[in-house]
Amino acid sequence: MSKFDEMVALYESEMKQLKIAVDSNLLKAVTKGCGPVIYLPDASKVSSSDKAEMDRVKANFLVKKLGLKDGPELDKGIQAAIDAIGSANKNKYRAIFYYLLVKHFKKESVYA
Repeated sequence: MSKFDEMVALYESEMKQLKIAVDSNLLKAVTKGCGPVIYLPDASKVSSSDKAEMDRVKANFLVKKLGLKDGPELDKGIQAAIDAIGSANKNKYRAIFYYLLVKHFKKESVYA
């Protein structure tokens, strides 16, 4: 099993524990889109308590990658992802977080 496949399996396992429905193909595509940061312990996770990081997620992922318009609905989507993973959960993996945002905003076509 490749390192990439190991990471995807970890994310799938985490999502099952959180009772989040998993579309394996979409998860793989989102994970691949994250690039090499998935292998870095700190960068592979998002800090929902860090406003600057949440602003980067909004600007770089939601606006640039998914093509959404900036506005309060983006903050609601980010909060929905935080709620799904759990605000106290220290393992907010970037790939899962982005996956939840893709699903929330129905932007699966970006990864088709």
